[in-house]
Amino acid sequence: MAKNTVNRVKAGDLELKDRLVTINRVTKTTKGGRTFSFSALVVVGNENGVVGHGLGKAKEVQEAITKAIDDARKNLIRVPVMHGTIPHDQLAKEGAAKVLIKPAGHGTGVIAGGSMRAVLESAGITDVLAKSLGSANPHNVVKATFKALSLLREPVAVAKTRNISLKKVFNG
Repeated sequence: MAKNTVNRVKAGDLELKDRLVTINRVTKTTKGGRTFSFSALVVVGNENGVVGHGLGKAKEVQEAITKAIDDARKNLIRVPVMHGTIPHDQLAKEGAAKVLIKPAGHGTGVIAGGSMRAVLESAGITDVLAKSLGSANPHNVVKATFKALSLLREPVAVAKTRNISLKKVFNG
């Protein structure tokens, strides 16, 4: 099995844009009646190869979103983006959600559904073909997408690992 080299990034001075993926209302029935709370799933990114996701829970929606953004800023990764697309195909699984992402030619756009689209656009990927297989649970789809993006390797790193030229990596 290949080494898992996740490129973690510190939030620092990055200007991150946040996208709300989903809000879930949770009800707890107690002796005094129903108690409502909210959970929010948020994706943040600088649209230039850095992306993160976070979950926040609170009694009010806005507070849950704020907590989710703070959590997302702690879980940032760097994604290799080449000419607006990814370097190679990647398949990843998280829970019952399976995600397949493929590079696409310039002008294709982001062909992806719901929560995957938010992650890919926040990362700065402009041309990609993506398919969510299995579960449509937004939490697991976002986690599977992150796993797929973290498994991507840059061609330069592959050439260095295999001790071959960069030209040979692309042409076989």
